[in-house]
Amino acid sequence: MATEATEATDDAIAYFVQDLEYHGRSERTREAYERVLRRFEEFLADPDRCSGGPLMPAEAGRRECMAWIHSIRATHSQSTVATYASYLHRFYAYMTQVETFESNPMALVVEEMDETIEKDPQRRDIPLSAMCRFVGSVDHPLDQAVLVTLLKTGMRVGELCNLDLRDLALDDEDLNAAYPLGDRGQLSGRSESMYVASDVSQGDAVNGEERGASNKRRRATMIPVDDELHAMLKRWLAVRPDAVSAAEPLFLSTRDDWGERLTPPMVRSLVSKRARTMGWYESGGGATENVTPHYFRHFFTTHLRDRTGDRGVVKYLRGDVADDVIDTYTHNWGDRVRNVYENNIYRILDR
Repeated sequence: MATEATEATDDAIAYFVQDLEYHGRSERTREAYERVLRRFEEFLADPDRCSGGPLMPAEAGRRECMAWIHSIRATHSQSTVATYASYLHRFYAYMTQVETFESNPMALVVEEMDETIEKDPQRRDIPLSAMCRFVGSVDHPLDQAVLVTLLKTGMRVGELCNLDLRDLALDDEDLNAAYPLGDRGQLSGRSESMYVASDVSQGDAVNGEERGASNKRRRATMIPVDDELHAMLKRWLAVRPDAVSAAEPLFLSTRDDWGERLTPPMVRSLVSKRARTMGWYESGGGATENVTPHYFRHFFTTHLRDRTGDRGVVKYLRGDVADDVIDTYTHNWGDRVRNVYENNIYRILDR
């Protein structure tokens, strides 16, 4: 049996990524680290690009690290370069700390770099009219329903993937006859609503199924479903395959993993593929260039806040407000939140 030291030496990146998992880092974080570190590994293995190569990550020195950072400057924003450098720095610092590597060659590199990570990046500005054309160009019922749900609710991708049929209440005789919609007690008397829980963490068993993503809300949130989102969800449910899981997820894969719960990587792939057709996504691009599922949360927040002038309602819908504020809006559900939402939410398809 291979020793820990041997495993770390044979594939240091896999060892590091597995330790990230043991430390509780999310799947998305682990994937991001591995993607960047494997690109660095490929650079070291190519003697045409890396002077003195091929090398293993454990053999790389300060100059090889500098050369790789320099090589990505032409194709990446300053913030992305700084982010990638931080990943490499974290990798070497950890491997040095666990005494697998002798030193951290990135320590001086990051100290001397001019690039910094942009904490609040200015994202691509997409007009509502352009977003409407984008969604209107999508003909697949699942893809369109996912996009409209993200745009109309501002929820995170993990929260969307965790939705079950019980979390959706619609005033629709046909759908209620076909599906167990809105079976949650929290939805009693609240039709045309989605319930987004806060007590869901990756690895938890919820509604009889282990979850692969977390909900990151401070408190559970009730989000109105307007007629446009209702129509998109009804169109999707008309062709939704039978679910593999007894939890009856709302959104299921219609591709390779037929009938399986949609996962965050599936949604990100769906969005990036569609966004590329609009010139809104490029491989290696950062938050300033690329439209991702999280972009729709930014779009929702910006447009609804500008239309309502009510930051409290928007914060409630996003699920990121303090107890005193959220209690106020929960108690005034029918009077304040729903009315403000329905009077101001933008139209996506019938423009």
